[in-house]
Amino acid sequence: MKPAWLARLSPTWRARMVRLGFNFHPAFRGTGGRVVHVAKDLRHIRIHLPLSWKTRNIVGSLYGGSLFAITDGAHPMMLMAALGDGYIVWDKAASIRYRKPGYSTLYADFVLDEAEVQAIKAALAESPELERTYTVELKDKQGTVHTVVERTVYIADKNYYRLKSGGGDK
Repeated sequence: MKPAWLARLSPTWRARMVRLGFNFHPAFRGTGGRVVHVAKDLRHIRIHLPLSWKTRNIVGSLYGGSLFAITDGAHPMMLMAALGDGYIVWDKAASIRYRKPGYSTLYADFVLDEAEVQAIKAALAESPELERTYTVELKDKQGTVHTVVERTVYIADKNYYRLKSGGGDK
């Protein structure tokens, strides 16, 4: 699922390219958020969303669409990198809960630990497709949670997915 050229890079350059890829992609760029850190093993991503004229809503707080949109794509990208080419990974569903208006820069940390990767591989050995739900909290510098986003990710064995979808290379 990840580009072959990305796999050939050193871990340092791979992390840099993922960060740049997110930050320069027009859809992500439009959120107002920026990826500020990608771990060399691609298992931790940190995004910040500053309060600015681009991200401010009519009441002066962070726009809800930006809060939601900055959480899109991080977990699938991390899972694709961790699982390798033999799997299909997609965002399937998401929900957002606003706890407190954001009147300052908020931060979101995405973490994928080895235990989760092994649990996914074990589950896929039992059943060729599954869903995992990940919770991301958007916090200010003091650690106050302003927004909670839950994202459900679909993961399937690529061969099973091809058979299920009627063949073809999807």
